[in-house]
Amino acid sequence: MSVERGLDRFGGVSTPTPVGALLGVTLLAVAVTFFLAPGLVVYPLAAFALVVVYGVLREQAATARALALAATVVTVLVLGLITIYLVVQSIPAFRIMGLDILTKTSGALWNPSAAIYSLVPMMWGTLVTTLIATAVAAPLGIAGAVFIAEMAPDWARNLLKPAVEALAGIPSIVYGFIGFQVLNQFMADEFALPTYGSLFVVGVVIGAMALPTVVSVAEDAISSVPGPMKDGSLALGTTDWQTTTAVTLPAAFSGVSAAVLLGIGRAVGETMAATVILGHVQALPDPLYDVFGNTETLTSLIASQYGIASGSQMSALFAAGVVLFITVLGLSIGSQYIERRMERTLGGEG
Repeated sequence: MSVERGLDRFGGVSTPTPVGALLGVTLLAVAVTFFLAPGLVVYPLAAFALVVVYGVLREQAATARALALAATVVTVLVLGLITIYLVVQSIPAFRIMGLDILTKTSGALWNPSAAIYSLVPMMWGTLVTTLIATAVAAPLGIAGAVFIAEMAPDWARNLLKPAVEALAGIPSIVYGFIGFQVLNQFMADEFALPTYGSLFVVGVVIGAMALPTVVSVAEDAISSVPGPMKDGSLALGTTDWQTTTAVTLPAAFSGVSAAVLLGIGRAVGETMAATVILGHVQALPDPLYDVFGNTETLTSLIASQYGIASGSQMSALFAAGVVLFITVLGLSIGSQYIERRMERTLGGEG
């Protein structure tokens, strides 16, 4: 095999093929038609499908490479369009309120009839519920991951790993309904709360929802620690627990941190559980540190009001979406950075 063919096979520099060019043209035609004449989009879409079928039959490698490139480009474009749309739709609210939409803490904070919008109560509610959820999911998730990866016998590991991953697939509305019916009632009966629903209950429920994600990702990180590192520690006379705490966990720290960040990202973006449990009060708790108080989160605000919103109120909901989007995007980028750092560390690249 020549060098040129090897580079082409492994994704190196190669000249465009007729199939790749046709795929690009038909896909571009689909996009243009979708925006300009949606009713006619079926025709370029059918042409794109025919080109794909022809490419699979005639030039599989070139077709696969072109489809992978197209999928990447479409993903980036969709993300960019979503970002632009959110920002454009939120501009009227920022024009009305200015920076007060992110800083106003006194007086009326949310009054659509008077065009007063402050996201501070919702940002505070999101922060408090996220901190509570992290306090639940992080320690329990790391402990569960350590047990599955390092302590559990093979039969227990084979049983627990799929069970934890199955828990991650349970719809959030189910967790929210359980929290509403069980935890809310328990808190009302045992602590005599003046309102039905609290940030504490939401945080606990969201923490339980994020727990499977933290356990699964952290367990993968712990299991990826090279065996010779553990064997060397045991050969020096340390116990299994000392090896786990002094060698395994430090080596997997980046991956475990990424797992916690992913759990936090789910907590920040959780909608249905918060919407079901909270009482939807657009005001700061009094006192501010009262975790048993009732307020909103950014997601529950959008979910509870988008059906009746219009004009500047709808724009304010888009502003909440912008804040939420930036927060979750930052957490996602942070988790990816930590994962890459873990790969470099375990690979001996510093």
